Amino acid sequence: MEITAKDWYEQCQTEKIGSHDICYNRAGSGEVLVCIHGFPSSSWDFAPIWSDLTARFDVIATDLMGLGQSAKPHSAITVGMQADAIEGLLTSKGITKAHILAHDLGDTVAQELLARLSAARLNAARIHQSVSGVEWQSCVFLNGGIFPETHRPLLIQKVLISPIGGLVVKLMKQRTFEKSMTRVFSKAHPPSQEFLDETWRLTAEDGGLAMIPRLIRYMAERVKNRERWVTPLVDQVVPMRLIDGVEDPISGQHMADRFAEVVPDADIAYLQNSGHYPHVETPREVLKAFLEFHEGLVRSPLD
Repeated sequence: MEITAKDWYEQCQTEKIGSHDICYNRAGSGEVLVCIHGFPSSSWDFAPIWSDLTARFDVIATDLMGLGQSAKPHSAITVGMQADAIEGLLTSKGITKAHILAHDLGDTVAQELLARLSAARLNAARIHQSVSGVEWQSCVFLNGGIFPETHRPLLIQKVLISPIGGLVVKLMKQRTFEKSMTRVFSKAHPPSQEFLDETWRLTAEDGGLAMIPRLIRYMAERVKNRERWVTPLVDQVVPMRLIDGVEDPISGQHMADRFAEVVPDADIAYLQNSGHYPHVETPREVLKAFLEFHEGLVRSPLD
């Protein structure tokens, strides 16, 4: 990564949203773009494409609660709480319109944000007023468990969400973590040792390992809230694109194929030789697909 984790976090700021500190990085100018990272990593995942994004957008990348350098409370953290934190941060900055770029767990948080937007529009229509809160303009999804029926968790994920997850995580070592992370990358673009070292450090520090069994409950939330979180995609609440690293064993080609089945006129960019972290593995290809999508929005603006 061109931007080291040390450099990334030296540029980050912290904002108290509710009772929790949220760490975020903000740079650039233009329309606002919110980057939402996945589990179990951090906003630093976006470092390989950061300079290109900030050349075009006013970009905000937050660390989700329980991860990176955001608060790691000794309590359960739901997808709804993650969405609250992002909305709260944007509101504190006076931001009312923004685009989304999301990955993995961030996809699920984005789906909740879009579900809220859909509900807000319905309510605004009933009372003949404008939508209050954040008006999301578009959403680009990277690999993630958008559909619970196609999500293929690793064995370690199944163990961590089980009743013995709390015990297992106490025994977890960096070597085990590295093996699991490497499995979801493509063979052509394995993770660098720097990525593995820094992601482990950010995950483990400040009691972060204890957060993992609490955070991973998002997998159960996906099943419970499937209709709520998939409906905004079917209804195409905002323009959206899926950029999918097809070699991802968790949410690769099979998930993209499901996206094509469920979402009308689905816009999908299939990336060969890329796995679960396409923005880390093949950043040039991700940027190309992402910027092409946004150029299309400029040519065909929303009504």
